[in-house]
Amino acid sequence: MHNPNGNLRLCRTVALGLVLLLAPEKADAEPFVFKDQELSFQLLRVIGATASGGADVGECLVAARNTKPGSDESWYEAWHKKADELDGQAKAFLAAGHRQSAREAFFRACNYYRNAEFFLHADPHDPRILKTARRSRDAFLQAARLSETPIRPVRIPFEGTTLPGYLCLDGSGQKKPLLLAQTGFDGTGEELYFQIARFANERGYHCLIFEGPGQGMALREQNLLFRPNWETVVTPVVDFALKQPEVEGNKIALIGYSMGGYLAPRAAAFEPRISALIADGGVFNFHASTVADLGPNVEAILDDPQQAKVLDKDILAAMPKNTKARWFFNDGMWKFGAKTPSALLRKTRPYNLKECADKIGCPTLIIDGELDTLIPGQAKKLFSVLKCPKDYHLFTAEEGAGSHCQVGAWLLSSEVILNWLDRTFACSNDRSE
Repeated sequence: MHNPNGNLRLCRTVALGLVLLLAPEKADAEPFVFKDQELSFQLLRVIGATASGGADVGECLVAARNTKPGSDESWYEAWHKKADELDGQAKAFLAAGHRQSAREAFFRACNYYRNAEFFLHADPHDPRILKTARRSRDAFLQAARLSETPIRPVRIPFEGTTLPGYLCLDGSGQKKPLLLAQTGFDGTGEELYFQIARFANERGYHCLIFEGPGQGMALREQNLLFRPNWETVVTPVVDFALKQPEVEGNKIALIGYSMGGYLAPRAAAFEPRISALIADGGVFNFHASTVADLGPNVEAILDDPQQAKVLDKDILAAMPKNTKARWFFNDGMWKFGAKTPSALLRKTRPYNLKECADKIGCPTLIIDGELDTLIPGQAKKLFSVLKCPKDYHLFTAEEGAGSHCQVGAWLLSSEVILNWLDRTFACSNDRSE
């Protein structure tokens, strides 16, 4: 017999599980400066770019000190202020003829503007989102013009429009292997320069960064939303790459970070011109990771309109007091075109590799993190079903690199990734060891 009260209790149990899953205690690293684990993670993320010129530790700690935990506005104000300061300094340096100092300051301003905008997504129509994202891009372009190696902004033809990106060359003027780099759920193309492109260039690789639907300016300026069939995104990117005279066409690698650990493998399953694949971290079933620990009845609850409404009510009630829940659902509903939290969870269902992981044919590196609780177990699941030549690498807490996407340890991360790519492509790069 149908028991509506039982259904409501079950729904509230699932909602509670979801909130607990996103609670500050559920984190992939020890707290850093902030007790709030989401703020701590995002702070470590921006500081990690110090290794590649996208941050300076003291500046980041000042911005953190001026942030009031629980206030997304104070985060925006603190980081935007610091970015404005660096942008002004960079322009003064440039006017005085100090080109290197100007470049360095513009790069840091770019990353601080990116970080300032991060928690604004409760209202996707907030004009500060696009304005701040453009400030981040403009600062990056200013730095790119001053770079010692070419960083070319590009527009990649895509379904009647274009996707934004950067072609970052190693400066040799020669044909070299190419690394295609893409982010995932919440990164930007500019951030990828600090995360991997600069290191790749130093190793003698060219790197083509691109933003697809749901990401960066493709979302903010064109309102292109996420899609599960990511091969429709990557194939035009490969078409574009092969037209570039600097690209060695038989050595094109693809790396995807975070949710990109699903997107990139999905594309590689259908794009045979990808000759090496890196998933950092690997994601076999993005939907499963999103609803993990919510019990066996969560799918039925999501499909029951009455129970879904109760779930939405409980999630929305918890969000004001929970930074991670507030950010994840506001950000996700925007990028997936969902009007409610339960609708967002339903929209993630097609994002899995069950039907195509075995079609990946190129050598593949699957990366995992010992402390990664955002996509726990997903890397091993993906690795286990691959039939291609494959390697698995676990970053550990003892190394200081066990967090999601190795935040705070991008030097070590890039060393592992690019050493693997050197071996895979049997490269004899002059700049490698």
